[in-house]
Amino acid sequence: MTKTLHVIFDGNVFRPEEPVDLEPNSYYIVTIESKTSGDKNLWDVLDNITGTIEGPEDWSKEHNHYLYGTPKKA
Repeated sequence: MTKTLHVIFDGNVFRPEEPVDLEPNSYYIVTIESKTSGDKNLWDVLDNITGTIEGPEDWSKEHNHYLYGTPKKA
């Protein structure tokens, strides 16, 4: 059984935003995902890494050499 619950963490306890249908005194596995992390799209991710990857100066011209080991074009 899988359920998604929206909760608020008050610093000590997770409190559901809506009523839950769970059996009391039972053990459950909880996975935490920040609600704000789902707001990012691909452009936000790419913007965060733009300019941070280092490579050779001729990377754009010789990408086949670096990816597949083909001879350089010269």
